[in-house]
Amino acid sequence: MPAPLPPLPAEDLDHVLAHTGQLWVGARGATIFVTGGTGFFGTWLLESFVRANDTLGLGMRATVLTRDPAAFARKAPHLAGRSDLAFHQGELRTFAFPAGRFTHLIHAAADTGVWTKNESPAGLIERIATGMRHLLDFAAGAGIKNFLHVSSGAVYGPQPAALTHVPEDYPGITDPLPAGAAWAEGKRVAEQLCLAHAAQHGYALKIARCFAFVGPHLDENYAMGNFIGDALHGRPIQVKGDGTPHRSYLYASDLAIWLWTLLFAGAPGRAYNVGSPDDLSIAETARTVAAAAGESLPVKIAETPAPGRPLSRYVPSVERAEIELGLRAWIPLNEAVRKTLAWQRSAKAVLSS
Repeated sequence: MPAPLPPLPAEDLDHVLAHTGQLWVGARGATIFVTGGTGFFGTWLLESFVRANDTLGLGMRATVLTRDPAAFARKAPHLAGRSDLAFHQGELRTFAFPAGRFTHLIHAAADTGVWTKNESPAGLIERIATGMRHLLDFAAGAGIKNFLHVSSGAVYGPQPAALTHVPEDYPGITDPLPAGAAWAEGKRVAEQLCLAHAAQHGYALKIARCFAFVGPHLDENYAMGNFIGDALHGRPIQVKGDGTPHRSYLYASDLAIWLWTLLFAGAPGRAYNVGSPDDLSIAETARTVAAAAGESLPVKIAETPAPGRPLSRYVPSVERAEIELGLRAWIPLNEAVRKTLAWQRSAKAVLSS
């Protein structure tokens, strides 16, 4: 049986609580239903939830939808054994509705958008919509008053090269035909379903359009996760493309602050970009990881940039969140990478012991 992973760093959880403390007071006695609570986002939400509950004595409870409660119990027994967390087995499109009433709902189940190789674009959109409709049926009967839908910056479609930071009012995809557009269209459909349902049933809906992140529990997926994996194994940092696309990365403790703030204080019916505005190229990101690893790891870039190719960007404007909610990226990227590597190394040591 695999060894359990270590809890998140106490300093990170204290950082979350320091920036959300006053918001939790209004959630005293809350009952929260969470989807996606056992993944990267969800683990940070659960750990910060229980830290707030313990520190402030709030008497909150959370019910977490998961396909495999036993697997999560092996991964995080320090969470699975808590009396203020309950784990409800099921899949988003078909789960049996738990009994009781809930005050808040966080929909963070990113796996509703995983596109399998054998799935058609229509099948992907239908799967996203079916899961959302089932969840909304649950919300209607559960008494939800406050709903956070964790969406994606993918809803905007390809970001124009000349647009350095995409704002929430950017209209996004106008042509539904480009390859990969089904994922973005599915996320847009999910947002529209939420908005219509919230208007009909009278609860406060907030939408988090999430971009790219770094932190403990990050999967070896996409560029940052792959670079972290290379560094952990002492390998050269491999850039598969030409290194020119621009991305930005928000540290996971800041992510947790943003999500809790949106849930408790975001304006109803409003979408907020969630991410860092501090962009850099993929090549620069790789070099940042190499430097943080402290092992003089080389960076290898597979392709040479093609002259005249438009620059690819996936970077949010976060002025809305900054101005309306006082949010920002507190943890700089080099520190975020250092923290991630330190935790991943401790996790690796536990798993190999």
